[in-house]
Amino acid sequence: MQAAREAARRIQCTNNLSQVALAIQNYNMAHFVYPPGTVNDEGPIKSVAEGYHHNWISQVLPYLEETNAYLHIDFDAGVYDDSNAEVRRFQIATFECPSSPTARATVGYSDYAGCHHPGETPIDVDNLGVFFLNSAVRYEDVTDGSSYTIFVGEKVTEDERTLGWMSGTRATLRNTGTPINEDLERSRRAEATESPVDKSKLFVGGFSSHHPGGANFAYGDGHVSFLSENADPETLEQLAHRADGELVSSDDR
Repeated sequence: MQAAREAARRIQCTNNLSQVALAIQNYNMAHFVYPPGTVNDEGPIKSVAEGYHHNWISQVLPYLEETNAYLHIDFDAGVYDDSNAEVRRFQIATFECPSSPTARATVGYSDYAGCHHPGETPIDVDNLGVFFLNSAVRYEDVTDGSSYTIFVGEKVTEDERTLGWMSGTRATLRNTGTPINEDLERSRRAEATESPVDKSKLFVGGFSSHHPGGANFAYGDGHVSFLSENADPETLEQLAHRADGELVSSDDR
């Protein structure tokens, strides 16, 4: 019975990611460019509640039938400004993985993050994923092929420590420099010792989930696949790079 319930939750998570991937595609069709991972005057991005930090999630809301939430966002002010406090607390069901425990977050959160780079590095203008600081990546720029490039993957929400779905920090951006589910294990160890995970403000981290054995990922062509936490690190980095020119087997994505 437990396995059946988890299978159903994983299917719902897959559906959520499919909707997100479709929204990104529709944004690209309307604007001829993918939404910026995060917007700020300077970088690299620190995961603190300071800065402009409007992100890719806010930009795709109208394509997820969340136009009302989009219209409540004050883009003339930063994410953490008082004028955005109400909408920042708003929780959007599409960004919740049903396998994740109910978060204790004080803001609306996302269990999904855009991929900003193949390796662990700060979020900046020279990242090699699709969503990064002030990015303006076009379909033509993803020369490895959208079906071979990770756009969005699962990540574990850090409860009250998260900056929320509106924040273009590690709250909504991750990389493949950390093995899948390693962030989850680090969070569990920190919780067991009642101490926060020791992270630099520039540390971004990897993808993770509460699904046993791996996590779901959405690719640029809209398909979603489950990648094992034992996946080859080099293959993961190739899937995160939008234009490295390396061949990746269809069995690995």
